[in-house]
Amino acid sequence: MALESRTRIEEDRRMTLVARLKVTLSDVEPEVLRRFDVPLKIKLSRLHDVIQAAMGWTDTHLYEFRAGGVGWGVPLPEYDNDGPLPASKTSLLDVLEDVGTKTIHYIYDFGDNWHHVIKVEKIDDAILGAEYPRLVRAIGACPPEDVGGFPGYADFLEAMADPNHEDHARMLEWHGGKFDPYEADIGRILDKFERLAKKWAPKPRKPKAANQ
Repeated sequence: MALESRTRIEEDRRMTLVARLKVTLSDVEPEVLRRFDVPLKIKLSRLHDVIQAAMGWTDTHLYEFRAGGVGWGVPLPEYDNDGPLPASKTSLLDVLEDVGTKTIHYIYDFGDNWHHVIKVEKIDDAILGAEYPRLVRAIGACPPEDVGGFPGYADFLEAMADPNHEDHARMLEWHGGKFDPYEADIGRILDKFERLAKKWAPKPRKPKAANQ
């Protein structure tokens, strides 16, 4: 087989490979973990959308992926060349090949500083007929937005768990109801993943009009 043909076949296979990612939210208890499959060539900007959907964040703050001393996110004009590289122009495969790592860090909300550790557990062929992203496992509830990082989240859980706590009523009103730190809300994740899969599905090509 010619070298050109082998290269093309390998590239075609890469297009159908998927990576299983384990995403763990650092410094919080109870454990918050998500395991899901995404296309190996997914852009980091789309991987950001998947993590937001999986964790339950609302995508209302800046983010950055970091690995090997390099950062990828949303470049801001005021930072010129000091800001992150564009996440929309870099794929997961690019990071794995260029940096040579299977661990990536994802920071969301630079105020609360939510640190997620992403580990690539395996790379395999896509399942025929499956849609991606594909949820494998979900443990624990995502902390509320703007709760004050992991120290504020610990205080929030303490107040919510004790009806006699001086901040219980205030936190209950702030959150808008009860909060179960063990509830991952898998149904919501599956619904959001389905929406992303439909949004990113290749559009069918329109047949060319026959010559009159």
